[in-house]
Amino acid sequence: MMISGGTDAMHYELFMGTFSGTTFDWFINLPDGHIASFDQLSTLFKEQYIVNQAPAPVSFALFDVKKYQGEPLKDFLNMFGVLVVKLQTKDEEMMVHAFRRGVLPRPFSDSLIRYCPKTFNEIRQRVVAHIVVKEEVTEKCGSIDPVRFFLSP
Repeated sequence: MMISGGTDAMHYELFMGTFSGTTFDWFINLPDGHIASFDQLSTLFKEQYIVNQAPAPVSFALFDVKKYQGEPLKDFLNMFGVLVVKLQTKDEEMMVHAFRRGVLPRPFSDSLIRYCPKTFNEIRQRVVAHIVVKEEVTEKCGSIDPVRFFLSP
């Protein structure tokens, strides 16, 4: 909850309005006069419920992302990109290396080995280009081959 401005009393009211069940019981059992400011209440609350806090993701989690057989490259790129944003990593070299390790050995991964990208943005551009080429080739392969008729004289 993020409130810009306002008094401690307003913050208390809004914050307490979210309490129910055991959280409300915890709050009403705090000693009278124990809390001097909203910041103090916030700190007590965080200390009380720290075990419920999700662990912070770590950058090396990128190396756990793998492309599965049959998974479209586009889906893998999107999943990988979401994790990059979540981790807030800025290490381009690590992102590129983790992406290359996560891609299955196919023509696209071969191209990443031959011409190693320097940035994750370059990987995105190459994935898009690869998808366009693959769709065009699929379209061409799916069309009927023209037949040439020869007329005999």
